[in-house]
Amino acid sequence: MTRPDTLRIALVQINPIVGDIAGNLAKARAARATAASGQADVVMFSELFLSAYSPEDLVLKPAFQEACRAACEAIAADTADAGPAVLIGLPWAQDGGLYNAYALCDNGRIEAVRFKVDLPNYGVFDEKRVFTPGPHPGPIVLRGVRVGVPICEDIWGPDPVECIAETGGEILLVPNGSPFRRRVMDQRFNVAVARVKESGLPLVYLNQVGGQDELVFDGASFVLNADGSLAVQMPAFREAVEFVDFARDDAGWRCIEGPKARVEEGDEADYLACVLGLRDYVGKNGFPGVVLGLSA
Repeated sequence: MTRPDTLRIALVQINPIVGDIAGNLAKARAARATAASGQADVVMFSELFLSAYSPEDLVLKPAFQEACRAACEAIAADTADAGPAVLIGLPWAQDGGLYNAYALCDNGRIEAVRFKVDLPNYGVFDEKRVFTPGPHPGPIVLRGVRVGVPICEDIWGPDPVECIAETGGEILLVPNGSPFRRRVMDQRFNVAVARVKESGLPLVYLNQVGGQDELVFDGASFVLNADGSLAVQMPAFREAVEFVDFARDDAGWRCIEGPKARVEEGDEADYLACVLGLRDYVGKNGFPGVVLGLSA
């Protein structure tokens, strides 16, 4: 296979609904169509997108696991059209374990699957209760490019990214389900920059957006180059699809600079989080007769 010198990724920062597998699949297909119109090589979704994050005890139901796998196989079959490949998250049952997984779909099939290694078990997270930790992930081959897909918490420590870098990874594509809290952007940047500096690899941080019960996911996805510089910043608290372009030279891969949205902070961010959380709590839980004239 001839090694490519460019890679165009459609970053899909949209709002899935926990348990609505059919609806989330429909959103993924619509986003893939948008990615195809923008001539993307691959469309990337957030952590556990097909189930939405956080599915909690739903993932323990075998019928739910099977429905998520069927949805992944369905969008994988779509990729036989020679359009964009798909990177998408879902719960994955295998060999008696249940994993927080990320799948590469291309050429009409599921080409590769990687599992989350570091399962958070603090604050609002209790993944150790429902998921099995995966092995350290090596890179996967995406259209001739060796990409690493450490999942969310996997970049908060050095080991998973170190494994990817030592086994030939070229770009880090990180799907996340990271909820909003004050000063969280500083924490995310500090962690991402540390992994970039250690590995020498550019990093895409793609986060879920939307409210889910007591959690609010703020999006605010971004791309860092290997020197730690910010190449792309997506908006917070809003759905968005952004096309990012990587180019390869003798020094490796670099993201061409793109839009840098303003990310709200302090009281303004708190207000937007409250609006988004309330809107989705009402809308996603189907309260009858309730109309909110709110927008983020």
